[in-house]
Amino acid sequence: MELEAPRKGRALVVVVDDRVSHGDSPDSAGPLVTELLVEGGFAVDGVVTVAADEVEIRNALNTAVIGGVDLVISVGGTGVTPRDVTPDATEDVLDHEIRGIAEALRSSGLASGAVDAGLSRGLVGVSGSTLVVNLASSRPAIRDGMATLLPLAAHVIEELSWMEE
Repeated sequence: MELEAPRKGRALVVVVDDRVSHGDSPDSAGPLVTELLVEGGFAVDGVVTVAADEVEIRNALNTAVIGGVDLVISVGGTGVTPRDVTPDATEDVLDHEIRGIAEALRSSGLASGAVDAGLSRGLVGVSGSTLVVNLASSRPAIRDGMATLLPLAAHVIEELSWMEE
């Protein structure tokens, strides 16, 4: 009989992309983040795709928080164009930011050559007992960001779970 490895928590992925949300382009970010989360020991509740709209993003993040996931990762919409509104929507959801993790994601991404990660305005913070993370959407930014994030996320989730006991 095989025992399932202990999980670090439940996660949800929110893909912010106009083309994907309208069915004009396939989603490559959601499956990649899901794969990396599972490899990192998380159970993934699903992938939600939304347009680059503050209300849609905020609703998706709030739904994840209310649903009790430990970690919600949004991918996309973190850049410098007028359509990049993910950080603006996320700011409304957070109880407080964890600036050190956001800076670590930018720094490691830029060091690995993921320019969009280095230019990201993405936020990281806590809403209730959920860790909320914005990642840039290129494959290198996702891969590097997840490698940087997963050990930190596990630590934050563990700390937040102590609060609930």
